[in-house]
Amino acid sequence: MTTAEKVSGAVRPAVAARPATRARGRAERSRGASVALHATLVAACLVALFPIAFILLVSIRGESGWTAPLEMTGFTLSNYAHVLGDTEFLTWMLNSIAIAGGTMLVGVLISASAGYALSRMRFPGHAPLMWTFLVCQMFPVAVLIVPLYNILGALGLLDSHGGLILTYCSVSVPFCAWMLKGYFDTIPTEIDESGRVDGLTPFGTFWRLIMPLARPGLAVTAFYTFLTAWGEVAFASQFMSSETKYTLAVGLQTFVGPHRAEWGLLTASSVLIMVPAGLLFFFAQRHLVAGLTAGGTKG
Repeated sequence: MTTAEKVSGAVRPAVAARPATRARGRAERSRGASVALHATLVAACLVALFPIAFILLVSIRGESGWTAPLEMTGFTLSNYAHVLGDTEFLTWMLNSIAIAGGTMLVGVLISASAGYALSRMRFPGHAPLMWTFLVCQMFPVAVLIVPLYNILGALGLLDSHGGLILTYCSVSVPFCAWMLKGYFDTIPTEIDESGRVDGLTPFGTFWRLIMPLARPGLAVTAFYTFLTAWGEVAFASQFMSSETKYTLAVGLQTFVGPHRAEWGLLTASSVLIMVPAGLLFFFAQRHLVAGLTAGGTKG
């Protein structure tokens, strides 16, 4: 046996005995990184859920809930019973549901029509109209209250649900039109051409072919317009003067006096207010992610 064979024979067992290691891929994380990531996510979830849990705990502690919110005794539903039985809360909720639902329906129809026109049609004033939608979002609420108040007063729509619906649509439609314009850009124009070949009018093509394909985008705009009207305070406080026409945001202000605030009633009302918005999110959640991301790219 030669020297080279002896050396190779001596080296081979050592090489074979060495434990095999697999290089970690670029997309793989180490165990320490995974632990740190999950710990961060858990901490973020706790921070996000703490205000909701705190409000719920205070609401079921009765009148002493705010003074000793962390005590795990004395749970009662007296705050909920008082809100539902001794106040106009149910009337305020019905008013808010009617106004938010009307804003959602009218706002989605107007913004969908405007977004489709901006996406498919080229007409005089096309570019200025798009920029006008953006400019409308630049004005703060405090600047818009006085002119909108004068307009609604001239139209006889003050202290009415219709006037508040028009006000909320003026705030939500520009943003929703831009959002739906980006979503309609992702729908192939061949669908419009096939509709015209089949004898559909432009509105028929929009209503029967494009609208069913745009359900994710419509779900996002519906959710946005509903929440815009559901939690708005400034316009409703200035434009509504009859207690029977108050929305929830205005009605809850009656629980705050000049010297004392009814925190038990406020927290119980807040929990009840979350229910309709939570139900809407539950039914629309499968469309929200697709609708929010589809308008970002075209193709």
